[in-house]
Amino acid sequence: MPSLDAIICAASNAGTSDILIAPGVPIRFRIDGSLEDANDVILTPEDTEALGREACGAEYQKVEQGIEVDLATTFSNGVRCRLNVYRSMGKCCMAIRILASSIPDLDKLGVPPVVYEFQTYQRGIVIVTGETGSGKSTTLAAIIDRINHTRPDHIVTLEDPVEYVYEPDRCSIDQREIGRDTRSFAEGLRAVLRQDPDVILVGEMRDFSTIETALTAAETGHLVFGTLHTQSAPDSIDRLVDVFPEERQQQIRMQLSMTLKAVVSQQLLKKRGGGRVLAAEVMIVNPAIKNLIREGKTPQIANTLATTAELGSITMDRALINLVRSRTITAQDAIAAAHDPDQMRRQVR
Repeated sequence: MPSLDAIICAASNAGTSDILIAPGVPIRFRIDGSLEDANDVILTPEDTEALGREACGAEYQKVEQGIEVDLATTFSNGVRCRLNVYRSMGKCCMAIRILASSIPDLDKLGVPPVVYEFQTYQRGIVIVTGETGSGKSTTLAAIIDRINHTRPDHIVTLEDPVEYVYEPDRCSIDQREIGRDTRSFAEGLRAVLRQDPDVILVGEMRDFSTIETALTAAETGHLVFGTLHTQSAPDSIDRLVDVFPEERQQQIRMQLSMTLKAVVSQQLLKKRGGGRVLAAEVMIVNPAIKNLIREGKTPQIANTLATTAELGSITMDRALINLVRSRTITAQDAIAAAHDPDQMRRQVR
């Protein structure tokens, strides 16, 4: 059985985004969104236990107790990965995400032009949403690194785990890992407000304490970046509000209307000829959208996005149509990824 180092090296050379390791099947690589067997060697439970121990070191005792272990590490070949080690039917399994060896430049990600303006924001909240594996962390890392090279600020990140490691340039940067440097996003974020930050990155806005503190940070003059797992920019508003009890939701809508600057919703799609390409919806919050947020009329936001293109807003379906017309993706993939498949079918016919 090859070492974990050797597996990571082979996966990186093959252009793999994720590796799945489980007993009873071969090691599997996810390439351009599809799973492929790395070879025809069936792993035994002993094989996966050994790989788990190699990955976790002393932390493996948690896995033996049925506790999942999240970590990020750089292997001897210079490839940085995020690992989740867990048990399934009592056997050790692993899911490994291969990260870029360096923080990619925004120019290489294919983001909409208005995203370049985020690095100039001085306060407020910017949210990047999308399903797991849609590139949220990569987009945020690229924006944060732009700030690092262009502004004399203090950046504090809260991540679970730390994925991209920044090299401080014009900024001072503190990267805090949940479980190692602070106990939770909520506790870490409350502490951050006493650490003189200018820019705060919250890896995931997952509970009301974190969201509440992020809103407070934005109200008090900080620039806050965060992620959510939603399918569209308007959905993100409802997700943030619905975390709170009903009696507080109007107050949260008011705070969001005053602090939210932009939402980016991402998908990664198969590219013609191989590889993957980013499709992104962008909502730039203007006075009309502020009013819709305050009034709880989020279903109407999608229509407003379609009429505010001059601000840089773009709907997901318009982004998909642009990719089809440039022959970057197929019409079939656009229809499958669209918010309105019937309308998309008519548009790309």
